[in-house]
Amino acid sequence: MKFVRIGALGLAAMLALSACGQSAASPPADPLGVVTVPAGEAIKVAYWGVLSGADSTLGIDSQRGVEIAIDDREGKLLDHDIQLITEDGLCTPEGGATAAQKLAADTTLVALIGSACSDETQGGIKTLTDAGLTTLSPSNTRPAFTFEDRDATFDGYARTAHSDAFQGKAVAEFLYNEQGLRTAATIHDGSAYAEALQQVFTDEFIALGGEVLLQEAVSKGQTDMKPVLTSVAAANPDVLYFPVFIAEGGYIAAQAKEVAGLEDTLLIGSDGMFSPDFITAAGPAAEGMYLSSPNFSAFQDAYASFLDKHRTKYGEDPLSAFHAHAYDAANIVFDAIEAVAIQNDDGSIHIPKQALRDAIFATSDHQGLTGVLSCSPTGDCGAPLIAVYQVTSRETGGEWPPEAPVWPTE
Repeated sequence: MKFVRIGALGLAAMLALSACGQSAASPPADPLGVVTVPAGEAIKVAYWGVLSGADSTLGIDSQRGVEIAIDDREGKLLDHDIQLITEDGLCTPEGGATAAQKLAADTTLVALIGSACSDETQGGIKTLTDAGLTTLSPSNTRPAFTFEDRDATFDGYARTAHSDAFQGKAVAEFLYNEQGLRTAATIHDGSAYAEALQQVFTDEFIALGGEVLLQEAVSKGQTDMKPVLTSVAAANPDVLYFPVFIAEGGYIAAQAKEVAGLEDTLLIGSDGMFSPDFITAAGPAAEGMYLSSPNFSAFQDAYASFLDKHRTKYGEDPLSAFHAHAYDAANIVFDAIEAVAIQNDDGSIHIPKQALRDAIFATSDHQGLTGVLSCSPTGDCGAPLIAVYQVTSRETGGEWPPEAPVWPTE
């Protein structure tokens, strides 16, 4: 697959066109088409991701990050208001497909931030790419989305989230090196996220010298976890790793306490469950278990100011793990729009969609909250900073998020 990158001269030319208005209203040529924003009308961008159901905190958390990024630009780009629209992807392939169809049908839409769940992107990315749109996900972590041999339907896809190639490795290192555990079992829920993450962990844990005794699966919507947990107990692993989402994770954590043979098995999940809703779902059973997540303590200094803005705007701390990644994704998109937009003397602007895609992928040294970000040719723009947090009585007592990671400690 070929990616067209903006060279220095090409970017300079676009910047010159953007800076120097033109009186002609005719749009430039662009292989993916051009969005024309008339004078006085808003530049329309979208956030798509799960906004309802058990996993809604994941999507709402990222949507809020985008909204704060818009606030920080006083709601404007190039003297045009920024209009944010949303579509609920339901954290399923089918939901992602439906959301993408609605968004692709809107010819005034410039770019997207999302999706939230990898399954949503799996279901919707072809539709968006075929429409000439580009989406930048703050929370998709499935490694294959940015592999060098990824399908051409992902030409319109990039992310500020880490790849689970890093998260699965980090979890394996924490359990093997820090906790001294040697046997493991995994449970996934069949989602693109969970199935891939537990496999990365499995491969890395084995490479370190550990043994993965069994890899089990449950279904989305399943509530009775005792049969699979009984199978896990029979294998007697040191650790059970279940990087699933909130509802199923809550049932697994709670019911593990009721299955004989799991009393001494360490429980650990990942960022799909990094939410106060998971603590509510699991109840007291969550206390003592671990969750991997982005390492918030390694974020840039400006993150403290972001948290203050979040508390002022929403009256609470962030709900999940990817609000800062969404803030960074939105600003990368906004910077790219400013770089390629052609401003006309009548106040209208033209935004060439291929040029916009190229500018996003050409992002280099972006000063984000999550780090200094540069995009790879296949759209990996994130800083892979992973930590492990332990759920304590503080969190089961109603406080969120955990105060500091237990690993790494520096």
